[in-house]
Amino acid sequence: MTTNPFGRRRELLTMALDFRRGLRTWRGERPFWAGLFTCTAGLPILYWPYANIDLGGVPLALSTTSGVGSLAIGILLLALGATLWYRPHFRVFAGCATLLLSLISFPVANFGGLFLGVVSGLLGGSLACAWMPPAAQEQSTPANDRTTTAATAGEGGGGT
Repeated sequence: MTTNPFGRRRELLTMALDFRRGLRTWRGERPFWAGLFTCTAGLPILYWPYANIDLGGVPLALSTTSGVGSLAIGILLLALGATLWYRPHFRVFAGCATLLLSLISFPVANFGGLFLGVVSGLLGGSLACAWMPPAAQEQSTPANDRTTTAATAGEGGGGT
């Protein structure tokens, strides 16, 4: 019984290429980078108020009284990022909400996750507001039909 050792590898390669093409198509139809930056903005805002860092035996905690505010802003930014990916027609609402939450996180959530959340949120919100859906591709007429139509239109004598 002889088996082809490269058969499974080729199958995996074609599956990977199909997945990559599908992901590229999916990314092209929605504000992918805006959603990624928006989700990235929520992570440092969520992390810093609840992190306990030990620097050489000295505990460092950025806990504030606004831990609930940080939690709410971080979760909302993650939800807005997912909204941008899965409901691209809400892009303007999600972009404006991302911009507002990022600005609000500056005084509420430890300088907006030590400036990482603010910068990423402003970038993601701006990208979401600026993104336009791809234009629907028009069906083009075959080349021989276009030349016939252009010649017929020129023979009409309807010029100025």
